[in-house]
Amino acid sequence: MQSITPAPTRRELLLGSGALFAWALMPGKARAEGRDPRLLTIVLRGALDGLAVVAPVGDPDWLKLRGDQGLTSDGQTPALPLDGFFALNPAMPNLHRLYHAGQAAIVHAVATPYRERSHFDGQDVLESGQAKPGAVDTGWLNRALVVLEPGGRADQGGRQAFAVGPIAPLVVRGPAPVLAWTPPRLRPVGDETTMRPEINSPAPQIGGIEQVRKYFADAAGAAAKFLARAEGPRVGALALDGWDTHVNEGMIKGRLSNLLGALDGAIAEIETNMGDAWRETVVVFVTEFGRTARINGNDGTDHGTATVAILAGGALKGGRVVTDWPGLKDADLYEHRDLRATTDLRAVLKGLLREHLRVDDHYLGTGVFPDSLTVSPMPDLLA
Repeated sequence: MQSITPAPTRRELLLGSGALFAWALMPGKARAEGRDPRLLTIVLRGALDGLAVVAPVGDPDWLKLRGDQGLTSDGQTPALPLDGFFALNPAMPNLHRLYHAGQAAIVHAVATPYRERSHFDGQDVLESGQAKPGAVDTGWLNRALVVLEPGGRADQGGRQAFAVGPIAPLVVRGPAPVLAWTPPRLRPVGDETTMRPEINSPAPQIGGIEQVRKYFADAAGAAAKFLARAEGPRVGALALDGWDTHVNEGMIKGRLSNLLGALDGAIAEIETNMGDAWRETVVVFVTEFGRTARINGNDGTDHGTATVAILAGGALKGGRVVTDWPGLKDADLYEHRDLRATTDLRAVLKGLLREHLRVDDHYLGTGVFPDSLTVSPMPDLLA
């Protein structure tokens, strides 16, 4: 990878923040079909509380778990209705608008094969595409790109990718070349920023929140501008940190609500900056694992299992919450503490890579996500 010296360690690759990767060639099979698809993968590092993003307000056991800290369809700050059973966090009106326009979808109760609770190992499995941590030093997205036939629309730099930020995430590491570019004033936002009192307080001060919002919008907006260019790349990835909410989670007012608001702003920034290319775009938001179903003694949540994958873009068959809902009774929870996973995240990613970029089914199960031939790609994700 050019302009990164010295070579980053494996841990740095996983923990690097704000990295954007993209490939300079358009998939040939998609080109032959008259399409010009874009795919942007955004890794939410820290383990996102999927139940706080998309709440099962129709489940009779929901409020037994979260009590007055759970989202509801009524009250002072009601959740945004999706399908009668699920409702969206009120901090995300842009995602709500896209959902009802058929340009966003949620996959709920989803997880990678990883079932422990280490951020480092969970991120490794998420980004490497392997069933266990430490298996390889390449990422599933990079390996997917290697087999795509060029569509004849390459820039003068040839078959090259780029990364925004000092360290590219593991998901994009591999044989497909990556060029690093770090814009001035693009700073990562970690827990030390999102946990500041002004962000967590009921009446937060504008400075801390605006820093987070600006960072998310700048990173996502830069990605969209690159992908929207007629001569630009068609596949990208970046990482956004700060989702580890052990203390004072604040899903309605507080830290998580503020983070989700910043993410919602980033989604709007992507849509705007993609312009006409939005109609052929898919953005997928993924995280290493979910969080506990119950609130802990510090008004936060601990490391869990299943969570949500968020899909947005004009190319989607949206307006749906896709799930095999496992239920929230104590006996239904994984190890009596976590939302049980009923969908393999690899199935979602395989479905997008197959339908959108035309990656071969067999290679998806052997090269992109090794030893996963029994995990079928999720069908009908695209319009």
